[in-house]
Amino acid sequence: MMMVFGAIAGAVIVLAAQWSLQKTSSTEFCLSCHTMQAPYEEYTGSVHFQNQKGIRAECADCHIPPSGLDYLLTKLVASKDIYHQFISKKIETPEQYEDHRLAMAQTVWDQLKANDSATCRSCHSMDAMMLDAQSADAKKMHEMGIKEQQTCIDCHKGVAHFPPEIKMDDSALAALEAQAASVPASTRELYVLRSASLGDLGTLYPATQMQMINSSGDSRQVEIRGSQMQGTEQIIYYAAGQRMVLASLNEKGVQAVKALTEWQQDDYGNQWRDVTLRGEWSAPALADREPLWDYARKLDNVYCAGCHAPIPAHHFTLNAWPSVAKGMGARTNIDDSEMDILTRYFQYNAKDIKK
Repeated sequence: MMMVFGAIAGAVIVLAAQWSLQKTSSTEFCLSCHTMQAPYEEYTGSVHFQNQKGIRAECADCHIPPSGLDYLLTKLVASKDIYHQFISKKIETPEQYEDHRLAMAQTVWDQLKANDSATCRSCHSMDAMMLDAQSADAKKMHEMGIKEQQTCIDCHKGVAHFPPEIKMDDSALAALEAQAASVPASTRELYVLRSASLGDLGTLYPATQMQMINSSGDSRQVEIRGSQMQGTEQIIYYAAGQRMVLASLNEKGVQAVKALTEWQQDDYGNQWRDVTLRGEWSAPALADREPLWDYARKLDNVYCAGCHAPIPAHHFTLNAWPSVAKGMGARTNIDDSEMDILTRYFQYNAKDIKK
């Protein structure tokens, strides 16, 4: 009799536990907490809620692994949400929610990274993807993901909810400016930190290399070298065919340019020549590009990695990077000067750069 009672009690406990686990995995249960209204509204505006195929991913489909130990561990860890809902009230207001958005997102990203995006892969499979039917950019990124053994969450961090807004710490730029200000006036090779005037000739842009000719006080006489394209002589580019702008010149600057070579036609019918320009530089400058690249990599990690894994600079050409970076940057709160530095980092390290 006791054995029968024990068996019945055990079965009831198992069934009750199974019912509880399933019930607490429903979207309706998630929404019983008012703090889930904000992420729910974000989710309803995503392709995972409504799409042309009529396939909907519910909360559990993305946040709870389908089975096994990962499923049980996820349910156990999720108990903290109940604690914060009713006791700590950590995200009680919209302001509190935004304050903790990054930490909450990072927790989910870390979980998906650890389990190889198990919930994503319950619906999506690289083996089942028809890469040739995808857009050229999507195909290229998926091929790179396969080659570098990336997982879904490496690139798809904002698929159902708004990504956290991340702002660069001003101390990184302040340290870079202090370093530039301390570079001795006698340093022979200099690099532009911020866009600034070359005397009364025009403007030089970040990372442009300058050779110091002579110095007097805070002012240096410097020389830059690059290429001009016929018809746009007011611009000095990095090299023939490589349209990274080193300097933009006024009329006086154009007149001060000295040609080093004759005009030569490229494969597209454009005429190019190598040039040099000397002028007065009084702004701070770096003795090496590497500190600027360290700062750019921080920008990449803050603004780009909030949505996807960092894309290697050699993934695109020098001429392709500006449009790619601009398109991605429009989705963030990166400012124009930061975007300029980041874009130039990509360009100077692009796959077709001429060292």
